[in-house]
Amino acid sequence: MQKQVEIIKANGEREFFDEGKLRASLLRAGAEDSQVEAVLRHISKELEDGMTTDHIYRHAFSVLKDVQNPRAIRRYSLRRALIDLGPTGFPFERFLAKLFASQGFEVKNDQILQGRCVPHEVDLVAYNENKLVMVESKFHNRMGEKSDVKVALYVKARFDDLSEQLFDYGKARPLDEGWLVTNTKFTENAIKFGVCAGLKMVGWNYPEKGSMRDLIEDSRLHPVTCLPSLTKEERELLLNNDMVLCSQILDSQSKLIELGIKREKVTTIAAEAEALCGR
Repeated sequence: MQKQVEIIKANGEREFFDEGKLRASLLRAGAEDSQVEAVLRHISKELEDGMTTDHIYRHAFSVLKDVQNPRAIRRYSLRRALIDLGPTGFPFERFLAKLFASQGFEVKNDQILQGRCVPHEVDLVAYNENKLVMVESKFHNRMGEKSDVKVALYVKARFDDLSEQLFDYGKARPLDEGWLVTNTKFTENAIKFGVCAGLKMVGWNYPEKGSMRDLIEDSRLHPVTCLPSLTKEERELLLNNDMVLCSQILDSQSKLIELGIKREKVTTIAAEAEALCGR
């Protein structure tokens, strides 16, 4: 019988460790049954009271890496990789710009736009021949943090103010869609409000189709923070030099060397990027 170990969730609450939750996460990531059992056996030997869920799940990911399942590694690490785009929200905004660009949009970050009543700073504007989209990005540094209904109310009011104006993006045009995007989750009331008010909202697992997880997996545009061999300092170095995607590493390995990363380490990083991005 598994001993009861009290762990600390991302929101600070305490609960008993549930092996079933970890097993379900590993299976959703694409790990095989035998690999899941190997990870669980390893983790169960090291559980202690007071461990955080973040520590446990990161350690599980490192064990999963050892059993060599690139697809499972990619999906299992993705949620934490979005958190690691912090601590500021700017790399996440640039990452969103890359996602929209991959869908054929022209993109511009940090736009000041005049609404009917007041000017607004818009995190991201994306446009093509048929559509003008404005995006408000809400970045959180912990998985337990959620965007609540107050955020949704505020963002909807901003887009309503902007919706009565014309903007010069490719041509004179009104706003077609306003999006609220977060790297974590929304509260239940935020989702209820968004559905009722017609606010497009995208979070880690929302909506059921077209969530942040789906957008990344479908486009194969994974953030560099997915790469397990990168140190914290190397991640920050890449993000500060506008390298937010694994694909950018594959296309610009020489730039990593120019930034001071040793050639041998660049080879390792590139191999991980190739496995994670499916090239």
